[in-house]
Amino acid sequence: MAELNITTSSSPAPLGQPSVAPAAPDWKGLFSRESQLRKKSVMQGMHQILDKSVVEIRSLGPGAPSTDYFPFLGMDFEVPLSEPPKTADGKMASKATAKIHAGKHDSKNGHSIYDIAIALQYGQGTGSTQLLEFLSEHVKIIHDPPYKHWRCILTAGNTSAFDIVLRMFTKPGDYLLVEEYTYPTVYETALPMGLKFAGIRMDDFGMVPAHLDEVLSNWSEDAEMGKKPRLLYIIPCGQNPSGATQPTDRRRDIYKVAQKHDLLILEDDPYYYIQFPPYTPPTSEEKRDTDLSAIRPNSAELVDRTLLPSYLSIDNDGRVLRMDSFSKIIAPGARMGWVTAPEQIIERFVRAHEVSVQNPSGFSQLAIFKLLHDYWGHSGFKRWLNQLQSEYSKRRNIMLDLCERHLPCEITHWTPPRAGFFLWIYVDWEKHPDVLSKSARAVEQEIYDCAISHGTLVIPGSAFLPENKVGCMEKVFFRMTYASVPPDTMQEAIRGLGAALREVFRL
Repeated sequence: MAELNITTSSSPAPLGQPSVAPAAPDWKGLFSRESQLRKKSVMQGMHQILDKSVVEIRSLGPGAPSTDYFPFLGMDFEVPLSEPPKTADGKMASKATAKIHAGKHDSKNGHSIYDIAIALQYGQGTGSTQLLEFLSEHVKIIHDPPYKHWRCILTAGNTSAFDIVLRMFTKPGDYLLVEEYTYPTVYETALPMGLKFAGIRMDDFGMVPAHLDEVLSNWSEDAEMGKKPRLLYIIPCGQNPSGATQPTDRRRDIYKVAQKHDLLILEDDPYYYIQFPPYTPPTSEEKRDTDLSAIRPNSAELVDRTLLPSYLSIDNDGRVLRMDSFSKIIAPGARMGWVTAPEQIIERFVRAHEVSVQNPSGFSQLAIFKLLHDYWGHSGFKRWLNQLQSEYSKRRNIMLDLCERHLPCEITHWTPPRAGFFLWIYVDWEKHPDVLSKSARAVEQEIYDCAISHGTLVIPGSAFLPENKVGCMEKVFFRMTYASVPPDTMQEAIRGLGAALREVFRL
């Protein structure tokens, strides 16, 4: 790997950016009044003085507790190898592990650059410099943002990051551009802030750029509609709930619309590293392997070859705020992720962190740093991501096989997902025998209730619409996940859904 140019500060500098790269636009005019009024933290400033000083400072300033009294002297983690070795018969060993130790004063002893004493002390609003540098390198390797002065910041997960973003850029009455169906937490976060939603039509490949352009071009800034939206929230890979993944051309077309209407793109991409090859149904003679413990070998380069370009990687003028999360690739309970955006936006993010989360949990930062930096490194991290692609791809294939086998094809349709955790089932509700007297919403409820009676829980599509749009629902969808369901449970659940559909539609 080529040497990367890294500088350490409270907000690490971008890595290896060419001098001819364009600068990001000035986003100050889009910041909310709350965000504009935030000042630098006095106490955080003192911590930065101590961190940056080239001479010994005898500090009587910040009121940090003594690390002598942190009741954690050492921590041990047992972790899987990023690429398990082969056994004598040439198969991959399924239980190959290693142990990682974190000591209280590893940095003083020269064993690591990050230890318990550092991790559990008060930190900076950016998150730990050590882990932030590793993730900035990772962003450079995978996305290589093509503009000057991008930065990263550690977050307490994408939900926290999204809440902060809305507080930074919106005020009551503003509209947020979203996909027609989207993650319910978006509504649950934004509605109490007084925000409204402009839903953009979707097809099998996600948001339709022509409809986005049409909505914005015809926007009337009158008393009813209000200010034209400037924020576009989008889940480009394995979209929740539809499972849609935008191909490269679709992303470029949406980006052009964002340039035309001067939008800031909020790229929420927790499933980015869980992309799959196309689904191929098994032949009648073939039996799908359902042994989820067998891990196939992969090369570290596979991630680079197969991942679609992110919005961040095509962002020529600094209008993408990208949210990444460890929730799907390490563990949700880590409550940690990272945001990449122009430095002007990251600076306001830091100010918000200083009076809210401050920084992610020191335990989580230490555990992930030891795993990614001290043990796996960048190549090992990519090998781990390859394994996730392989394992979740097998789970997706099993669910699709079962749907082909158990769901009535005359009233259901689905598109095999190319990323993520979800399969989105369309039900042709207009084929219901009582269609003249029932609405789509009533049919959806009937299917949902009947599936429960058959022991199957699926999420109705109406759960992914804002409350004021449920009554206008014209289509019936259900979301199913294959991420953590054992194959035998998956089979019984889909069989139950198929039985419910046949019962409701009297097939």
